[in-house]
Amino acid sequence: MSFEWLAIAMFVGFFLLLMTGYPVAFSFVGAALVFGLIGFALGAFNQSLILLLPNRWFGTMSDLQLIAIPFFVFMGAILEKSGLAEDLLETVGVLFGPVRGGIALAVIFVGTLLAATTGVVAATIIAMGMISLPTMLKYGYNKQLAAGTIVASGTLAQMIPPSLVLVILSDQIGVSVGDMFLGALIPGLLLAGAFAVYVLIVGIIRPEDAPALPPQARALSGRALYAKVMRALVPPLVLIFAVLGSIFFGIATASEAGSVGAVGAVLLTVMNRRFSWDVIKRSAEATMRTTSLVLMILFCSTFFSLVFDGLGGTALITSWLVNIPGGAIGYLIVANIVIFLLGIPLEFTEIAFIAMPVLVPAARELGMDLVWFGVVMAVNLQTAFISPPVGFSLFYLQSVAPKEVPTIAIHKGAIPFMVLQIIVLLVVILFPQTVSYLVNASTAAR
Repeated sequence: MSFEWLAIAMFVGFFLLLMTGYPVAFSFVGAALVFGLIGFALGAFNQSLILLLPNRWFGTMSDLQLIAIPFFVFMGAILEKSGLAEDLLETVGVLFGPVRGGIALAVIFVGTLLAATTGVVAATIIAMGMISLPTMLKYGYNKQLAAGTIVASGTLAQMIPPSLVLVILSDQIGVSVGDMFLGALIPGLLLAGAFAVYVLIVGIIRPEDAPALPPQARALSGRALYAKVMRALVPPLVLIFAVLGSIFFGIATASEAGSVGAVGAVLLTVMNRRFSWDVIKRSAEATMRTTSLVLMILFCSTFFSLVFDGLGGTALITSWLVNIPGGAIGYLIVANIVIFLLGIPLEFTEIAFIAMPVLVPAARELGMDLVWFGVVMAVNLQTAFISPPVGFSLFYLQSVAPKEVPTIAIHKGAIPFMVLQIIVLLVVILFPQTVSYLVNASTAAR
């Protein structure tokens, strides 16, 4: 007798439990325990599979790629909590000030830089929302444009290496972190470029919505501006090059580069006289919380996957996906729809641990390039993250937005940027070279 229906019921039960607000890690364990026991009672689950669980957990803990997570999170936390990110935004704002939409362009530029240093969406959006949104409103920016620019730029932390999303996806998909970073770099820069072009066009068509910074607000010039740029902009750029360059050129692994980034961020605080034990303490606490959350979900999802596989769920889902009409194209359409819908109510960590173990076997069987597939999923997740009405990035900005910026303005402002992200997603799907070019070039160089 076939019991695959029990695996499907287990998946549905997990989602129902999750929708009640129960923590995702415990939802994984609860569903696995209940349906595992039901399967055992019905003779559908071989309890000896549980003996494989310690080996899987120890295998996870010995995965050196995951060491990159606390390093990159700590690096971003140091830059945020020391105020260096604020200095960076203010300096770039003055540089772009004379251009229509200059402050918005500065937000996009700094969002890209912060994405390459923090790798955490919430930290980037909250920091830029607190610093730049009041400034944009002060100088007459359209509220929707201002909010949309911050939300979209902050969410670049999901795509621009060294992204925490890419580290987790690489682990779940089974490819190297370095290849995921290389593959995501061009699509990430395409997103940032699309945002910048949109802001420039708005500045030309509707100058009242994106005015230039008035001369009196650009007090710094000449040597004073040069000195501030050298102090606030150059060191983070050097840090980014040291971290990503060492990975891309094969000098260091992602974990080793992450340790360089963490130490480099601390040295930057010392150079800028921002170092204090309070900064270290708060950064360490933020790192501990994020890393613990990821590992807890990872361990619990491993248990869930083991039971789901033991009930025949993985084989059943793979068979369904492989036999979707349209072959690889049909599968890709379904996978993107699933990821987009999951990305609206769920965090990226939850999606990676829920969906990737189900989707990856079919992608592998259909002969897809797994790095390209992972980057496509990452772009899709970024789109879902800013999609109204429940995109997480929108909530992050709402938490720090001034009272004069209503929720509806934040949601409406995100729509044009969401459209731009869908366009870039189609470009990445239609032109896989946007992902594979740097990966192949790096492989050839080695």
